[in-house]
Amino acid sequence: MATPELTSELTPGLKSGSADRQALSRRVTARLWRSSQRLVASMLGLVILVIGLGAWTRLVDAGLGCPDWPGCYGALVVPDAQTASLHSPHHPLEGYKAWAEMIHRYAASLLGLAAIALLALGWRIRRQEAHQSQTFEGGSGEAKVTDHWGAEARARFPMAGCWLLLGMLLVQGAFGAFTVTLKLWPQVVTLHLLGGLSVLSLLLLLWLSLRRRAAHLKVTAEQQNADADAAHIRRQPWLTTLAAALLLGQLALGGWTSSNYAGLACEGFPTCNGAAWPAMDWGEGFHLSQDVGPSYLHGQLHGEARTAIHMAHRGGAVLLGAVLLALYWRQRRHLPGRTTARDNPWRWALGCWLVQAGLGVANVLWWLPLDLALAHTLGAVALTLAMVWALDQMRQAARRKQAPVSQALA
Repeated sequence: MATPELTSELTPGLKSGSADRQALSRRVTARLWRSSQRLVASMLGLVILVIGLGAWTRLVDAGLGCPDWPGCYGALVVPDAQTASLHSPHHPLEGYKAWAEMIHRYAASLLGLAAIALLALGWRIRRQEAHQSQTFEGGSGEAKVTDHWGAEARARFPMAGCWLLLGMLLVQGAFGAFTVTLKLWPQVVTLHLLGGLSVLSLLLLLWLSLRRRAAHLKVTAEQQNADADAAHIRRQPWLTTLAAALLLGQLALGGWTSSNYAGLACEGFPTCNGAAWPAMDWGEGFHLSQDVGPSYLHGQLHGEARTAIHMAHRGGAVLLGAVLLALYWRQRRHLPGRTTARDNPWRWALGCWLVQAGLGVANVLWWLPLDLALAHTLGAVALTLAMVWALDQMRQAARRKQAPVSQALA
């Protein structure tokens, strides 16, 4: 039986050992959170690459470079011409186009594997935090912390977002298959592009969420000051909703323009084929039940239908730019003298729109050169990222106003 003297001698050592184990557990948790942030950041870069490769594949007419899916002429890599002719005698092999298509597929497959790895990492983080809470804090397995503005929050890994990401990637894979099997049917091609940009948006939101949740574990004065600055962002609900709707519509119009090969339907700018309002066939241009069966490589619509699509894309760009300018101006008037991008998150969105509009005009004037057409697609990526970030900043500003920053500083 231990004497009181012996117990008193052992207690400090036990406490010290427990503190060391707790510190080690917290370091492991922090390392896992950092790994998840790096993985999502890498996935962001990869999805931009995949979108760029998809645009390149479309622009060099390689969308049907492989007549089957998921392989290419029945193989996992591009075969030789003899093997290809035995598999698809009516579809001659064009090596460059086939490799462009398969590299796009390989990169997209890496995204799926990365999403599975992110789910596994999130599961481990959940287990680690539950173990830490139960062992050292006597809690229910949910690590409760104090967030930036003084409210109690749970720094839990966003597993729901990761499952949603995996589901969206599976749907994207299906769209990729239908793009080939339905021979570039414009509806599927447009949805495939919108799906890629949706994955991009979700990854950015996941990265921002992970960064905030990881910061919950360690609130610094610098972070608190940044939150105090962000709390000055002015909410403009109806304008932000309109901007989001216009962005979605404009991205869809861009995909519809590309999938119907309407980029060269207008000659000249700001006029179109020498007229401010040229002859257009709106009914045929936006006829969404086109026949399935024929190849839509190079498009099936007549000139006036393509002109209608092209002009709709121009009009959508003007409307989106006007709303972004209004959002930027209203925020600037609300904060005179404040000029940082964090104070006015619409600065980057408006800047990306200006660049994107310039690229669109240049593509028309110079007859859609390959490098400018690819840059226009990547400009849409940049505009999407800027607007999703701005919308997220507005949402966070609304949350901060519900709980004064002074609570966090107390």
